[in-house]
Amino acid sequence: MTEIVAKPIEDIVPRKSSFLLRLVSLPGIVHQSLALFIGVLLLSESVAAIPAGIGVRISQQPAATEEDATRAAAGRAYKEGDQLYQQGTAESLRQAIAKLNEALPLYQAVGDKKGEAVTLLGIGKIYDALGEKQKALEFYNQSLPLSRATGDKVGEGVTLNNIGRVYSDLGEKQKALEFYNQSLPLRRATGDKVGEGATLNNIGLVYDALGEKQKALEFYNQSLPLSRATGDKAVEARTLNNIGGVYDALGEKQKALEFYNQSLPLSRATGDKAVEGVTLYNVAYLERNRGNLNEAFIQMEAAIEIFEKLRTNVASQQLRASYFATVQNYYKFYIDLLMQLHKQQPSKGFDALALNASERAKARNLLELLTEANVNIRSRGNSELIKQERTLQQQLNAAEQSRVKLLEGSYNNKQLAEIKQQIESLLTELDRVQAEIRVKNPAYAAISQPGAFTLNLQQIQQQVLDDNTLLLEYSLGSDRSYLWAVTKTGITSYELPKRADIEAAAKEFYNQLKSETGSLESGMKLSQILLSPVANQLSNKRLLIVSDGALQSIPFAALPIPRPEINLRANSESPLKRTNSKLPVGFNRLELLARDLNPWRVTGTNQSTSPTPLLVQNEIVSLPSASTLGVLRSQLKGRAPAAKTVAVLADPIFTSDDKRLTSQPQQSNTTIASDAKRSAEEACRTSDLERLEYSSKEAEQILKLVPASQHLQALGSKASHATATSPDLAQYRMVHFATHGCVNEDQPQLSGLVLSLFDDKGNPTNNGFLRLHDIYNLNLPAELVVLSACETGLGKDVKGEGLVGLTRGFMYAGAKRVAVSLWRVNDVATSKLMEKYYQQMLDKGLNPVAALRAAQIEMWQTEQWKAPYYWAAFVVQGEWR
Repeated sequence: MTEIVAKPIEDIVPRKSSFLLRLVSLPGIVHQSLALFIGVLLLSESVAAIPAGIGVRISQQPAATEEDATRAAAGRAYKEGDQLYQQGTAESLRQAIAKLNEALPLYQAVGDKKGEAVTLLGIGKIYDALGEKQKALEFYNQSLPLSRATGDKVGEGVTLNNIGRVYSDLGEKQKALEFYNQSLPLRRATGDKVGEGATLNNIGLVYDALGEKQKALEFYNQSLPLSRATGDKAVEARTLNNIGGVYDALGEKQKALEFYNQSLPLSRATGDKAVEGVTLYNVAYLERNRGNLNEAFIQMEAAIEIFEKLRTNVASQQLRASYFATVQNYYKFYIDLLMQLHKQQPSKGFDALALNASERAKARNLLELLTEANVNIRSRGNSELIKQERTLQQQLNAAEQSRVKLLEGSYNNKQLAEIKQQIESLLTELDRVQAEIRVKNPAYAAISQPGAFTLNLQQIQQQVLDDNTLLLEYSLGSDRSYLWAVTKTGITSYELPKRADIEAAAKEFYNQLKSETGSLESGMKLSQILLSPVANQLSNKRLLIVSDGALQSIPFAALPIPRPEINLRANSESPLKRTNSKLPVGFNRLELLARDLNPWRVTGTNQSTSPTPLLVQNEIVSLPSASTLGVLRSQLKGRAPAAKTVAVLADPIFTSDDKRLTSQPQQSNTTIASDAKRSAEEACRTSDLERLEYSSKEAEQILKLVPASQHLQALGSKASHATATSPDLAQYRMVHFATHGCVNEDQPQLSGLVLSLFDDKGNPTNNGFLRLHDIYNLNLPAELVVLSACETGLGKDVKGEGLVGLTRGFMYAGAKRVAVSLWRVNDVATSKLMEKYYQQMLDKGLNPVAALRAAQIEMWQTEQWKAPYYWAAFVVQGEWR
């Protein structure tokens, strides 16, 4: 059943303030930031935004007293905030908050309770629109008692409505209903027809979400005539759409279609593209369920075009990603629709269109970031904005360092909340400044075009693939999932189980992999799902894996090769003969091993039952999308490799009693565990950091392979933030970090690598963390960056964008490929793996992808390191050539 509604109507004091943000229910759109981009409608009758009877003319008059001067200053700040608000962009809303925060203490200073209440309400509304629900609730709850104390029934009704709306968004439907039911009589008592209609609609939304469709319909039908009476076409369109959704859910499809068709011309007439897009989706969903696939396709083509355009209207990368996450369900539906059409009409190319839709739904911000890096968007930027950006980054580093120190000592919740609030504010302001830098650069318009840089089937075949490479792209859906297998000359597609089933198998396998006792057998179920459909196409090919959802954390190299009996059914060719088939580039040194270990080798009716990892048969590369490689190749075209070979930053100093410090005795109190993990808990608290002794051994083994003139050795205190950010690092083709990793899934900008926290004399460094925002500012045109630390391939999983973490930062900085880990790796085993990895590259001449495969096979063959936990965590993302 289609999702019907998601956003209640939000409004505040009508005809008292122009903060009249009316966020109306948008079916199917469920993410917090949608309101910011596509739900903002300002009432045309808004007047001067000065509460408590103070108009614009007052602020223009001379101040008679100090109190009058303060009131006038408050009014000016409020008015400026209102003007910024009315611009309706992410950037202007952030600036509006700053202005209202100027007005607030001024109203408080003169005891203007009404001005204070409306200002608090306005701040809450903007945070609400920005998706920061808890902050919004905090300001609403401060405003409510002030409205009550001053007898402002209108303001009280508005605030109660907005509190209810936040609780509804947070999933607290019954609590939302309580506040709506307090708001409704106040709306009616004050004659606020617009507000009454909004609250009626919101009550309908709650009953809708609770499954009480008839009751929801009653409230929608009360709301509809009010929007018509007030001439509000936009709200009327949305309410009609909601009513259609209820009839759809009740099985009255024709009636639903009638209401959708009434909604469409109204949303088009008012220019409300968001509601138009959602209604087109609802019509498509209805037509698909009625078997009218071609009609559904027409509607969805139009809907997707709208969503693409709305996405490009947002300059903030963070908010653009947030918006795109809200429309992922529409892309999934579109993909499913195209694949159903392909099933009906297999020769019409709908499977190729579905593949393109999958590419359009993946890693779009990353594509734009990589292109942005290539055009050097800051080269012609506003110097003042770039200065602001650097200042904010420095402040952010200092604030995060303060938070880490706080966590190490005794602290209370208030102190922690305050510093977290400071960090959030700095991140928000940094995002705003970066968005403004983009908008003011002439190159930005080309970068942000809808659908820019995503590749279709023909372009993938021409620009990405070669004769020995097979693209396996996965898209996980709620009802069914899909796999496209693409070669240089063809495409085949397969229907897979639903997302829930695949992700359950993936999580089970992942949990086994990150345990020292885990085995390959635990991945057989997942392998059968993901690989058995294409088993007859694998045949020692290089595999380019574009995964989805929980599959992003799975190293496909550790998946068992699908069971032989399935392969034999898929292809009649002799398994013994297949081991002698043509091998891809970089495979020749492993040919004998693959032949010896291939589970297709059978004798009579007996066949090997011990699973063999996929990496024995295939070279494997991971990417967030096939289009990413196309952009990377465009970015790297013609770039000459750096002159020197390898820079190694390893074994930093984390504690003041480290025996390597010249000012300390040689006997250290620091315990070094042989099974130390290359990560730290709780946002990398420095008190949790153990020395990674084997990272030093790892560095020594790597450096032995290269003449001194060709390498950079940065160990101990030299493995510092200063070294990592030095321009000298650009001279090296390979850059290797062996240290603790720090992954922050809530705020990925704060993820990073922990470098030396002390200099060689034992003095604390100003900054020992290389954060993601630092990495974005690097100039690092390396052929390979290796992050020999924990979970460096993970990050915040953003719908439609994938794992947002360190990999994209180094790619933005110029890295051709990045080797990262997918779980908390063991110090000793990682040291062994890296030693073998660099031997394969520097001694045997294998490229980084083939070399990692060879090193991992060698580890797997060793009894001590046979468990996939020890060798399978590392994957290579990026270019394989």
